[in-house]
Amino acid sequence: MKRLKLLWIILKRTKATQIILGFVLFIFANAAVIQLVEPNINRYGDALWYCYAVISTAGFGDFVTVTFIGKICSILLTIYAIFVIAIVTGVVVNFYTQMVEMQRKETLIMFMDKLERLPELSKEELESISRKVREFR
Repeated sequence: MKRLKLLWIILKRTKATQIILGFVLFIFANAAVIQLVEPNINRYGDALWYCYAVISTAGFGDFVTVTFIGKICSILLTIYAIFVIAIVTGVVVNFYTQMVEMQRKETLIMFMDKLERLPELSKEELESISRKVREFR
């Protein structure tokens, strides 16, 4: 649950939620067009199922497009899905990388601060620094 909350925060901060929302709206609109133009897809739910099969590249085969417009919609949906997945994945990985780098820098700054004040530190603090140095090796 904590990781999902962190993921949501990352997506909101990077505005990736807008990309995902646009993609979801595109899926619903695409399903509506496919339902209208395809003779074998008569229900909106079936059109959404077809869109899912296209996005997931599963291609179950229970529904196929036969019209030119339906095929174009399928191509656009596939290309859009690839871009959205790549963008969202890149945003999340980049954010995590930046967080790790910031934590590393903060740890190094705190360690250097303690080293600068070495004569002022208590025995417990010195032992703590000694343990951390051994862990780095």
